[in-house]
Amino acid sequence: MTEPTHIVQLFRNRVIEQGAYAAEDAYYLDNRILHILKADDFDSISISFKSHDKTIHLVQAMIQNMIERDQLDDSHSDRAQIEAALMDLLTPAPSQVNQEFYKRYQESPEAATSYFYQLCHENHYIQEETIQRNIEYTVDSEYGELEITINLSKPEKDAKQIASMKHEPETNYPKCALCFENEGYYGTNLKAARSNHRIIRLNLNGDTWGFQYSPYAYFREHSIVLSETHRPMEINKRTFQNLMSFIEQFPHYTIGSNADIPIVGGSILTHNHYQAGHHTFPMAKAKTRYETSFDKYPGVKLSVVDWPMSVIRLSAKDKEILIEACDNVRDKWNHYSDESVEIKAFSDSGERHHTVTPIARFNGDLYEMDLVLRDNQTSEAYPDGMYHPHPDVQHIKKENIGLIEVMGTAILPGRLKDELQAVKAFLLDQADDVLDIHRAWATWMKTHYTISEDNVDQIIKDEVGRKFKRVLQDCGVFKRDTKGEKAFEAFIQHVLHQ
Repeated sequence: MTEPTHIVQLFRNRVIEQGAYAAEDAYYLDNRILHILKADDFDSISISFKSHDKTIHLVQAMIQNMIERDQLDDSHSDRAQIEAALMDLLTPAPSQVNQEFYKRYQESPEAATSYFYQLCHENHYIQEETIQRNIEYTVDSEYGELEITINLSKPEKDAKQIASMKHEPETNYPKCALCFENEGYYGTNLKAARSNHRIIRLNLNGDTWGFQYSPYAYFREHSIVLSETHRPMEINKRTFQNLMSFIEQFPHYTIGSNADIPIVGGSILTHNHYQAGHHTFPMAKAKTRYETSFDKYPGVKLSVVDWPMSVIRLSAKDKEILIEACDNVRDKWNHYSDESVEIKAFSDSGERHHTVTPIARFNGDLYEMDLVLRDNQTSEAYPDGMYHPHPDVQHIKKENIGLIEVMGTAILPGRLKDELQAVKAFLLDQADDVLDIHRAWATWMKTHYTISEDNVDQIIKDEVGRKFKRVLQDCGVFKRDTKGEKAFEAFIQHVLHQ
C-alpha cells in the first residue's frame, strides 16, 4: 500500500490492515468512503491528521468535517449512523465473523470470546470512550462488597434529534433493539445505528440464539444472548436448560435472565434474552446462611445465600437433575403465598405475581444456579411495587431492579453526577441548591458526620452505597428480620417436603 497522504487513504489502509479487505481493494474502498462522506473527491475534504491517530479519532474528524461542509446535521443519531457505516468497513461480514469465532473456539472458548470482544472494540461497536465516563466504585456492607455505577455512557437524545423524531415515520422493522434484523441496520432518528453490529450464532438446546456484546458495558465483557425469534421474556424449565447449555459452551462466563413480569423484570420484556459476562458479581462471593441436601433430587445441594434479597442457590454435578430441581423451586414459588409476610402468588383476578431471576455459573466442577425470588405486588402504600425501591430511596434509584442489580452491581441514573455535586456543596456549606428530593438525606448526613474537604467524597459514596443496600432490602420478598427469616425457612421446608 502507498504511504497515505490523505485522511481517507489512512483510514482505508486501517480497513485493509483489519483484514476485511485486501490491498487490491484500495480504490474501491476510497470510493466507498468518499460516498459515505458525501464528498466528490479527496480535495473536498481537508483535515489535518497524524499517522498514529486512533482509528475512531480519524472517523470522528471526518464526521466533523461533514458537518462543517453542511453534509450532515450535528445530531447524535446522524453522527452515529455515519460512524457505524465507516466502522462497518473495518468489520468482516457476519458469516466471516462467525467462521473466525468458531475457528478460535477450537482452541478454547476464551480465545473465541476474546477475538469477538476485541473486534467489537476495534470497530467501536463497544463504546469504550463513552463507557469510561461512568463513575464506578465499591462499598463495603455486611453482605460483602457492593459495586456502584453511575451510568453516564448511554447517550441522551439531543434537541435536534428530538425535533426530527416528530417527522420520522414509525416502522415495525426491526421490531425491537434486540432483534437479529439489527445486524447491519443503518439506523434512524428512532432506532440505533447498527451497521457495524455483528451477532454470533449459538445453538442452545436445538434453537438458534445470538451472542453479542453490549455497546454500553456495565461489567467485564458484558454480553447479551438473544432469541432469534421475537417473543416475550419467559422463565420456565427451558430457561434453565438454555442457561446451562450456555455455560457448558462458555464455562468462563456467568449468565442470567431478567424476570419475565413487569416491575421486577428488565427494561425489555418483549424479546426473550439473557445477559452474560466474564465477571464475578458480589452475590456470587456472598456467604451462605445454611445449606441442606435436596432429597427429592439426589446430589443437589440447596443453600440460602446471605444476601439482602431472597436467594436460593442450587448446585450439583449432574446438570439434568439440577434443572429439574430448579424448575421445582420455580413452580413452588410461583404458587406460594404467606399472608403473614404479605406474600401473595396471584391477584384476585388471577394475575401471577411471582417469578424468579435465575443466574447460572460453574463453581469448580459444579453447575450452580441462583434463584432470586421476585414478587411484583403493588399496594396503596407502595403503588410502584411492594418489593421495589421504596419512596425514601427513589431519589437515588427509582427504576426497576433487574438482573445486574440483583447480583450486587448498582446501575444508577446519570442525573446523580450533578445532583451529588450539589449535595457535596451543601455539606461543605458552599451552596444551598440541593434538590428537594435529596434535602432530607443531605441534612441527615450533615448532622451525623463531621464533614471536611478530605472526607466529603467518601461519605457521599458510602451513603449512596447504603441506599443501594436498602434498595436490595426493599426488593427482598422475605425480609432480613426474625419474622422474615422464619417465613423464608417455612418456604424452604415447603420446597423440600411438598
